Amino acid sequence: MARATPNACAAWRPGLPAEPLRVDASTVVLAIETSCDETAAALVMGGHDVLSSVVSTQIDLHAQYGGVVPEIASRAHLEHLNPVIARAIVEAGIDESRIDVVAATVGPGLIGALLVGVSAAKSLALTWGKPFVGVNHMEAHLYAAFLEDPTLEFPLVVLLVSGGHTMLIEM
Repeated sequence: MARATPNACAAWRPGLPAEPLRVDASTVVLAIETSCDETAAALVMGGHDVLSSVVSTQIDLHAQYGGVVPEIASRAHLEHLNPVIARAIVEAGIDESRIDVVAATVGPGLIGALLVGVSAAKSLALTWGKPFVGVNHMEAHLYAAFLEDPTLEFPLVVLLVSGGHTMLIEM
């Protein structure tokens, strides 16, 4: 089984191949999540310090259907993503020029919902001249534990239950 390192991931810059991205204590990441029915943006410094986290839920929107309707979810992301990102930046109390990396969930998830988040993230990365990092939804769940306790040490065993995905993982 491959070992993952929380401070290294592949970053994409326009016209350049992916390269390792190192996160230090001052690195600020804008993270965007649109894999299903919640639109979220957060700013994280140094890989562990959450400066802001804003979530717009679609629970009421989908309740009448008895579950998430993918097309409706995608359209709601289009409507809510820009205000969610703007609010996250304001709540973090930093200028957007201070953002070093833009990240977004690339899968698994609802394809239309993912396209909204990835398109927005890549557009911001290109506009700001910053690297884009695509994040696997399931791996993000795994590494979220490090936000709570950065002292966790490998190896770890994790039971991950998220939507239609359930995994028992050794990391």
